[in-house]
Amino acid sequence: MENNEGILASQSSVGTVVLEAPPLPTRPPARIARPKAAKTPLISIIIPAHNEQNYIRQTLEAVKRQTLSAFEIVVVTNGCTDQTAEIARELCDQLIVMPERGLSRARNLGGEAARGKVLIFLDADTLLEPHALEVIAQQFGPDCAAGTLKGCPDIARPSYKLMYAVKNFQHWSGLHEGSSGIILCWKEHFIATGGFDEALHVTENSDLIRKLRFFGKYAFISGTTVTTSMRRYENGGWAQMVRMWVKLWVQSLVSDLRHEKYEAVR
Repeated sequence: MENNEGILASQSSVGTVVLEAPPLPTRPPARIARPKAAKTPLISIIIPAHNEQNYIRQTLEAVKRQTLSAFEIVVVTNGCTDQTAEIARELCDQLIVMPERGLSRARNLGGEAARGKVLIFLDADTLLEPHALEVIAQQFGPDCAAGTLKGCPDIARPSYKLMYAVKNFQHWSGLHEGSSGIILCWKEHFIATGGFDEALHVTENSDLIRKLRFFGKYAFISGTTVTTSMRRYENGGWAQMVRMWVKLWVQSLVSDLRHEKYEAVR
């Protein structure tokens, strides 16, 4: 088998090809499964996952039901101690296994490995509608540099529906160019910006979108919807979570947030 750019290829007992990436100065070693698809995809869907065994299958199955076929799925497990990687291996085209937890680092590895022209960074607990990629392909044009889709909570509680109505209005109106569990961009722009800031653990999405805006406009696509888990709000309380996000937004205007972190909720 070909040994390309210092990446060591190995063959498992069940015939699955696994690539062992050499350590990088800023990243731990990662095991990468070779893509199944032969053709270059239009879209690469990158899903970072940390202990997501309860959500990842549903997310991947929703992606597999897409009406558009020219896409690949790249899953980057990071610091997992559960069955996330085993579940993802069955349903994705590329599997990257990071031994340590790190959301931004996982996204960057996925973005670098992706072969598509358009990158979609999708949260592991966020579901696409079957026609989502088709709508994105039609509406995310070359004049767009960053974007997101209309968001919807997975629990139809009035407080959650109101929160997402406000959030969608902010994205639509341009009051806040953020994300709803999904970020769209062109790979060439993503590479040019340096990707996600790996020192940021909060507001990293807004930071990337701000950098991408140098290349074009922000697109809010409302012709399809993503449904996102409300587990963090169920665990921490709706009012408390809203206060936290408002506080972080205000702090981001006046200070550096690299010291801020929040706990994973599973």
